[in-house]
Amino acid sequence: MSSEAGAAGEARAADYRAGRLGTDGSPDGKPRGGRSLVPGRGPNRLRSFSPLRVGHLEAAVWVAYYQRERTRFLALSVLVVRTAFGMDWIRTVHGAWLVLRANQLWAPPPPQSDPAGARRCMRRFYALLRLAHGEPANPARAAELEVEWWRVHRIHQREEDGGIKPLVDALSQLYAYTFGIDAAALRPAAEYRARAMDLVDQWVTEGRRMDSPVLPPMRAALVRSYAALLAAVHR
Repeated sequence: MSSEAGAAGEARAADYRAGRLGTDGSPDGKPRGGRSLVPGRGPNRLRSFSPLRVGHLEAAVWVAYYQRERTRFLALSVLVVRTAFGMDWIRTVHGAWLVLRANQLWAPPPPQSDPAGARRCMRRFYALLRLAHGEPANPARAAELEVEWWRVHRIHQREEDGGIKPLVDALSQLYAYTFGIDAAALRPAAEYRARAMDLVDQWVTEGRRMDSPVLPPMRAALVRSYAALLAAVHR
């Protein structure tokens, strides 16, 4: 390889890592042929995923999290981020680590938990997503909505909120902001996800047995949630 070709290749790799090239090597994330990756105008990996695959992987992530298997949690998180969000491997691994760190900061009960630290990690995660796909519009706002539903879920776990509606509302608002569509269209996805959370909470309360009859319907609810999400973003 000539020195000129090597220099060109290094520059191209630097542009890709910085987000100036799309996944196909085209400038500014635009595929060859002039089609944009702007949502609603062309291929967008954020809006193209397998609900079955993502749902099953996330169910496994939840199990690993509540079993405190951090290495397995991180490995599965990498697969979830790659499968659900379609970022390159560098951003995928970085993003999975940020999610793990955010969960570590959030997990201890108040006042030992660090919500602000969790938001910082998730802001960086959503910034990676924006670099890859052009959305969400404001990573800091997306991070606030992400950690907000964590907060609402924690209250819901203690049965202090009077029902599941606040959790569904919080999830719908996050989805709506991330994808830039009306929250009402995303309520079915949020409702299935909230149902899955109730089931995993039940599983934890009942002793976290791997042969529990609660696990299959929990996985099914997550798959249905992602199927409803995919349908909503393609209306």
